Amino acid sequence: MVKGSPYIVRGVCYNPIPAGSNHEYDWWSDKAKPWITDGKLMKEMGINTIRLYQAGEDPQKVKQVIGDLYKLYGIRTVLGDWLGFWEYPCPFYGDKDFQEKVKAQVMETIRTYKDEPGILAWILGNENNYSCLGYVNPWSSPEVDEEPDPQKQKLMKAEIYYSFVNSLARQVHEIDHEHPVGLGNGELVGLDSAAKFCPDVDFVACIIYRGKTFGNLFNSLKMTFDKPLLLAEFGADCYDAYLQKEDQDMQAFFLQSQWNQIYANLANKKSGAGNCIGGMIFEWSDEWWKHNSYDPEKWSVHDTESGWSNGSYYFDIRAPKNMNMNEEWFGIVALGDRTEDGLNKRIPRKAYYVIREFWKNPVIKKARGKKHF
Repeated sequence: MVKGSPYIVRGVCYNPIPAGSNHEYDWWSDKAKPWITDGKLMKEMGINTIRLYQAGEDPQKVKQVIGDLYKLYGIRTVLGDWLGFWEYPCPFYGDKDFQEKVKAQVMETIRTYKDEPGILAWILGNENNYSCLGYVNPWSSPEVDEEPDPQKQKLMKAEIYYSFVNSLARQVHEIDHEHPVGLGNGELVGLDSAAKFCPDVDFVACIIYRGKTFGNLFNSLKMTFDKPLLLAEFGADCYDAYLQKEDQDMQAFFLQSQWNQIYANLANKKSGAGNCIGGMIFEWSDEWWKHNSYDPEKWSVHDTESGWSNGSYYFDIRAPKNMNMNEEWFGIVALGDRTEDGLNKRIPRKAYYVIREFWKNPVIKKARGKKHF
């Protein structure tokens, strides 16, 4: 609810890195103010929310971005924190000193930005639950290492992690009574543990890539961890790795199908699961640095080499070694080679227009049996 009315999140994940730079680029300080150009396009599309994974280092510049988007275009911000997920050598969630360091950072963020009119909500973490399983950034603790059973080790780590997030959520609620707190979670993995150890979050911010539909996601969440659901990261790249060419039609088709399911399960609908509060498309614009993130010579090249495989994106799964996911091609807005007013020219793709029209007139198509999924 925003100002007494139901609020459907129609959002995008936002990280406007220009061609030729990587994730370390301080776009908050960019004199060209990319958020002004992007905000105008976003408003024309119907976007009402952006997701920022973490605030920049200069609070005044972050406030300017949040404030400009809200005052000029009515676009609100969901602000997150990585919770130390990318710490080297790993995030030590079983270490009290590490927890205190992360907690201090999160609370500083909340205190700094909670009174900004453009803030909509907070998200704690992103896919940090995968670290409990050893998939990404694995960690352990002396207590866990003493347990010989690998499955019990995973459950112990899940308890440690989700209990920590719950302590953060409780403290955020003490500081900020106005904005809800979400748990950033990869898929539904670990949410049976979250139901036991992380009850104080207000919603689940799910990061999910299941192709053109979300399958049984909405009802499964209800059965596992009955919280409102924000699709905090989902989407489809627009490069066909099999035919080796851009495919804007397929990206638009997948995204419209995904939004169809979001609207069919909205919290203010009598039909469907009734637990969804909207979604955040990954992502607003292409990021040319992602495939070779540590090779500066590659950042100015829009790379077409796939980085991973996902059979749910079936249109190009026949690519060599089934490698069909192109990290540099997820934007619903492409970056042009030439610049305008100090920025790479913004070129909206077909998905931009298709989703804009869907939001104006969301005709919901019902799923038909197993074939649809």
